This record gives sequence, C-alpha cells and structure tokens, in this order.
Amino acid sequence: MSGAVVTRGPADAKETSPPRRWSPTRVAGTAVLAAWAGLFWFLLLSGRDAFYLSSRTEWIVPVAAILLTAAAIGRLASARVVTPEPLSSRELWTMGLMVVPVVLVLAAPPATLGTFSASKRAGFAGTGFATSASDIGSGELTLVDVAAGQTSPEGERALGARAGETVRFVGFVTRRDDTPADEFLLTRYVVSCCVADATVAQVRVVNVTPGEFANDTWVEVTGTIYPLGREVIVDATQIIGVERPARPYLSP
Repeated sequence: MSGAVVTRGPADAKETSPPRRWSPTRVAGTAVLAAWAGLFWFLLLSGRDAFYLSSRTEWIVPVAAILLTAAAIGRLASARVVTPEPLSSRELWTMGLMVVPVVLVLAAPPATLGTFSASKRAGFAGTGFATSASDIGSGELTLVDVAAGQTSPEGERALGARAGETVRFVGFVTRRDDTPADEFLLTRYVVSCCVADATVAQVRVVNVTPGEFANDTWVEVTGTIYPLGREVIVDATQIIGVERPARPYLSP
C-alpha cells in the first residue's frame, strides 16, 4: 500500500460556473417596462392624470406606476444569463412600437378636451348615466344634475321645479357659428372612466357682454336657472374668468 497523500489544489476544489452575460432581449424588455413605469410616475407627480382619467379611475395611475417599476426591476435582475437570447429585428420593432405611446404622451402639450371636440361628442342625454329625480330636486345643483335631468321626464320635472334658483357653474366657453353675440354655451365634459367615453354637459348662458370671453376660456357663471324642456338657460348676473380646475372633467 502506498503511503502517498493526494492533495487537491484550489483550482481543483472549485467548480467553475459558466460566465453570465447581458441578454439583449431582456435588457430591451426592461427598457420598455421602465419607460411605461416612468410615464405613470410622470402622470402622477405632474397631475396630468386628471387630463386622461376621471376621479373614479385615477387610482390606476399609482398602482400601474408601482407594478411596472417592480416588473422592470425584476426583469433587470434576471437579465444576465448563461446563453443570451439574440434580439431579432421583429422584436426590436415591436418593442419600439410599444414605447411610441409613451413618447406621444410626454411630448404632447398639457391640454384638455375643448370646444373643437365638443361638437363631436355625444350629449349627456345620449348616455346611460342617470341621476335620481330626488337628487336633482334637492341640494346644490351641479352641471351633472342639470345634464342628467334632461335624460328622463322625471328628471325634467325635478329640474323644472327649480326654475328661478340661483346657480353657480364652472366650465369653458363654447360658441357655434349660429350662437348670438350676447350668449355662449357653458361646457364641461363628463368622464366616467377615461376621455374616450367623455360626454358633454352644457347650459345656454344669456345676458353676456359680447366679445368679452373667447372660446375655451374657463369661467364661473352665477345666475338664475330656467329649464325649458331639454334646454337649460342661465340668465347670468356675474361671469368671471377662472383658472382651469385641477380636475377639469366631471364624474357622474
């Protein structure tokens, strides 16, 4: 029997693992997720989410920002692999198209729906929104109440019973080609989910100084309300210019 002792060197004792390299496909996927996460953080921190969503659905923005950020971090953590997957031109184009909406939203000026689109949107009376006659007949009248009152005979009667009351509405000025110089339509968009389902709530404001307020000017109108069937008139006693509200869209 041999008395020789075999010793293992450090190089023999240690098993070498294959090197890991960055996967172009996973890095590109991380970039797409990070772009969308950045968009939602931007909307949240800048307050621009109010230009796209109603107060009912604004919770989507912080939730999406958090989830997409976590997904981007997780994707990046797994981006180093033994066998990197090549990034095909088709995948590159697909990921590029996925980032296009992010670029468009970030590049677009902070604008809301205005006079131009008002004529292209359905009236509130043409939607499925409804407010009970008892709600319309009591409490402070809002533009949503006024618009919803035009959707049913009961609502019209409840609204008609409040003729002669003083109201105060905030909206933007809309004029059509046939609008008299001493009148305008006070307009506000009603959004249930997002701007894609926006409908229009309007009242006709009379006793207006001609030429004082241009289209899309935000104003606060105080006056006496006179519902006439499906048309609602406000005889203005005061009209003042105001800043656009932080949340320019109303929720039903």
